[in-house]
Amino acid sequence: MNRDSTPAQVEYNPGRLLDTLIDLLNLKNDAALSRLLQVAPPTISKIRHRKTDVGAPLLVRMHELSNLSVRELRTLMGDRRAKMRTRGKRYKPPMASAA
Repeated sequence: MNRDSTPAQVEYNPGRLLDTLIDLLNLKNDAALSRLLQVAPPTISKIRHRKTDVGAPLLVRMHELSNLSVRELRTLMGDRRAKMRTRGKRYKPPMASAA
């Protein structure tokens, strides 16, 4: 096995993740996958064309449907980050009320 074929050398490609899920779940196309994941079809298209990222909630839904671990799902699309951060506002704990 040469260095180029090791999992660490895999290029980021969310389409590979979507294709694997379609095959694994015996679906016909992206529209069927979007219905199963309960997301709008344009969301799948945006992920496939790298216009948006696969978010944590969607990864969890993929995990629930496919029984693949989140790590396996991230590896399928070539995501090698050690941690996955969410976008949006940071969590701010509620202010303690003055007594």
